[in-house]
Amino acid sequence: MAGNTLGKVFQITTFGESHGVSIGGVIDGTPAGLELDPKGIQSDLDRRRPGISDITTSRKEDDKVVILSGVLPAEGGLFVSTGTPIGFQLANKDAKSADYSHLENTYRPSHADYTYDAKYGIRDIRGGGRSSARETACRVVGGAIARQLLKSTDSVEISAYVERVQDISVPFPPAFFSREIVDSTIIRCPSSEVASKMIQRIETVRDEGDTVGGSIVVVAKNVPAGWGEPVFDKLHADLAKALMSIPAVKALEIGAGFSGTLMKGSEHNDEFVSGKNDGTVIETSSNRSGGIQGGISNGEEIVIRIGFKPVATIKKTQNTVNRDGEEIKMSGKGRHDPCVLPRAIPIVEAMVALVLADHSLRQRTSRL
Repeated sequence: MAGNTLGKVFQITTFGESHGVSIGGVIDGTPAGLELDPKGIQSDLDRRRPGISDITTSRKEDDKVVILSGVLPAEGGLFVSTGTPIGFQLANKDAKSADYSHLENTYRPSHADYTYDAKYGIRDIRGGGRSSARETACRVVGGAIARQLLKSTDSVEISAYVERVQDISVPFPPAFFSREIVDSTIIRCPSSEVASKMIQRIETVRDEGDTVGGSIVVVAKNVPAGWGEPVFDKLHADLAKALMSIPAVKALEIGAGFSGTLMKGSEHNDEFVSGKNDGTVIETSSNRSGGIQGGISNGEEIVIRIGFKPVATIKKTQNTVNRDGEEIKMSGKGRHDPCVLPRAIPIVEAMVALVLADHSLRQRTSRL
């Protein structure tokens, strides 16, 4: 009922608040015998970690994950899953709760302050509490485990990149790029020329006390045909739910998305063509469906575009109200990202991995 768990067979439950003692989670449903590389898990966390560049928040968190249960030591510094719940924890070491004392009776525009108060009648003003993007570090841990499961069982690979910052975008259609290419710039855009313009824009709005949003593209390749559950657990429906649960996400397109609504059926349809030499794999001549048809994967790349709004905390003076409904003025304080996109990359990848891992295991119960 509380909405803190995602998945049916491969599940993640997260806990903790931005300025609490720690955050963490439980991964349930990992099959026994899966070799897990803790360095790979930490590598994904390091990509999301705050304070990684001049265009991110200055909050400093080591984000060193501690695995509490569900694994045993294996050779080469690896772990092996036991089949029991994998518990993990991340300490909050650089929380500065005093930065938020001025918010005790104030609602920040476009934040969760008012809505949490309306729901619970109480809210944690320290960094937004449970509504803070700090919680997403837990998802990255779960996604890293899911990614290693997918790589082991189906050779699935997932990669995301920043496609657009405000009105500055890459001049090519969505494609799969390696992590090395994506991480070659601090904005995580695969075009170095466009990346420089994006970084300059973010620095400009940051110096103005403002923020910007944009879009991220994520591509999953080597996803077998057949994943997805009719009717309410369609693959694209579960992916949309997972991705829309990320803070600041306001829009999502799969495949051709909204541009497909401008086409005729004859233009939009992905025609089938012969597959590999043995004829056992069916392929399509285009991929406007984004790898999913009828809610089930068709074997093509899954292509999704996600829209992020500008960060709500800005240093400019804004109009708002207090808990008594009185009109007041306020400006943001504390340490915040002028643009969430570069740190959102590993979060987006994690949410896709969590959904695909769940559907991978579910598919194994669908037929003999």
